[in-house]
Amino acid sequence: MSTVTSKDGTTIAFEKVGQGPPLVVVDGLFVYRAIDPWSVELGSKLAGNHTVYTYERRGRGGSGDSDTYAKEREIEDLAAVIEEAGGSAYVLGLSSGGVLSLDAAAAGLPIKKLAIYEPPFIVDDTHPPRPDNYLAEVKRILADGGKGDAVAYALTETVFLPAEMVQEMRNEPFFAGMEAIGNTMPYDGEIMDGLMSGNPLPTDRWTSLSAPTLVLYGGASEQWVHNGAAALGELLSTAEVRGLADQTHEVAVDAIAPVLQEYFTD
Repeated sequence: MSTVTSKDGTTIAFEKVGQGPPLVVVDGLFVYRAIDPWSVELGSKLAGNHTVYTYERRGRGGSGDSDTYAKEREIEDLAAVIEEAGGSAYVLGLSSGGVLSLDAAAAGLPIKKLAIYEPPFIVDDTHPPRPDNYLAEVKRILADGGKGDAVAYALTETVFLPAEMVQEMRNEPFFAGMEAIGNTMPYDGEIMDGLMSGNPLPTDRWTSLSAPTLVLYGGASEQWVHNGAAALGELLSTAEVRGLADQTHEVAVDAIAPVLQEYFTD
């Protein structure tokens, strides 16, 4: 792992593999090397065509953090990685990391093309909304010292796993890796605030986005996921929406890699 320094002085760890035009991967909630090597596997798959930068978002793994959080700091983190990559890059954002990538592109980061996979938008009544007090509640749990409880709350209330499954997960060895980044639960919570409410997407959040954008979703995912992707495609004039047959939120590297290889060309 190598590191860059973000604008506020926070150290951001990244791995670089391959040869060719740079591609930066922005992970979603929970994901970092210690518990999910998916992004690293994707980097290896694309290494013949791209130099792939997989970084650990602040507060995770080898990356540092700051005393207070703001989405703008995460945009600056991505900017630092893109600068390290040569000053411009293709960007792939996964789940809530895709929404962070949309915000970064709208903020003017030098993103040549953007692809996002299954941004978890709830835009209608095809899925119950995230609780209105989700962000306040996860912060309260953390203030009481409960990192593991914050992770469990996030898994049930924003990932929508059954409570019984989450309780079983707490007894598994991998849960310790999730608990280690429990302090970051509000980060993606803030990024997604207002976007999982069952209401239409905001019309003013990404108006300045000009980068070509590919919105991907899994054909086997639930209808609310499909509807969220379609809603984003209707909102963005630069967007194309495409489904990946037989895939879910846990998309297979072999299913998405060929699509990205075709899309991320000049």
